Amino acid sequence: MKEVTTIGLDLAKNVFQVHGVAGSGETVIRRQLRRRQVLPLFKKLPPCLIGVEACATSHHWARELQALGHEARIMPANYVKPYVKRNKNDAADAEAICEAVTRPTMRFVAIKSPERQSLMMVHRTRSLLVRQHTMLVNAIRAHLAEFGVVAPVGRRGVTALLTIISDREDERLPVLARTCLESLVAALTTVEREVASNERRIHLWHRSSEISRRLETIPGIGPIIATALIASVSDPSVFKSGRELAAWIGLVPRQNSTGGKERLGRISKQGDPYLRWLLVAGAMSVIRHGRKTAFANNPWLGDLLHRKPTKVAAVAMANKTARTAWAVLATGEAYRRPAVREA
Repeated sequence: MKEVTTIGLDLAKNVFQVHGVAGSGETVIRRQLRRRQVLPLFKKLPPCLIGVEACATSHHWARELQALGHEARIMPANYVKPYVKRNKNDAADAEAICEAVTRPTMRFVAIKSPERQSLMMVHRTRSLLVRQHTMLVNAIRAHLAEFGVVAPVGRRGVTALLTIISDREDERLPVLARTCLESLVAALTTVEREVASNERRIHLWHRSSEISRRLETIPGIGPIIATALIASVSDPSVFKSGRELAAWIGLVPRQNSTGGKERLGRISKQGDPYLRWLLVAGAMSVIRHGRKTAFANNPWLGDLLHRKPTKVAAVAMANKTARTAWAVLATGEAYRRPAVREA
């Protein structure tokens, strides 16, 4: 049997598919494996190139394969899909992965360390808890509105509603309704406590990371955005420029150009929506602060707001922030505020 040089591994929970080829392109391995059989098989094989699709477990398996001496590469699933021939099944997927990993123009995902995966998990947990907090507040508002109790939008309004629920002498709420609302308030208190706990973990990690502290010096980036960038962009050299990072996040216009005519649309919204939302929220904070000083330190943003709506300017500012963050990550230098030109 010829020696295998390239392998496409279709990952799953229990049943894995392997497709291996020799240097001549001839298929050498084409078989199905149970989970317990995966590592014993690759221990027997000589070092080779292994391609896998990006998924929840791809970073774990890539690290395991690299520990055995193989070269593991992770690819976005939508970049592998064009190489699937006809019908989709595990064998066809593994063959497509094996073909795609050898393409010179293929883009690969940097393999994350367990530490960065753990940091990203803290962010995902916080994001889930924040959504649950919003759901609970909306539920409390809606239930009280059924009894004619309405409060203004914002934290003060929520505090006023919680005071009404805790007041046993308030006759606007029946006993049974108050009991249900008290359980929602208890859940809301627990969620708020867990959100604060996760934010403390993020700030603690941020203070221990020199890279994260350098990112924080960029306007529009705080500890949460800085740590999210580090967790998501484990290897900045994957991107050739800051524009590529901004495009990966989805902060550049979609193109539908042909015949030398450029047609630009709305932002592409590719990449990580959580990271994109954080950068846009950070840009909005820069805009709010800039309006207090008449954009004395950022005339570019002030001029943009004269010509474009606020949300459009915020996306443009988020794009610029992403490019600056890439420069800080790629060069290892600190952020330097640009000199303000005199009018």
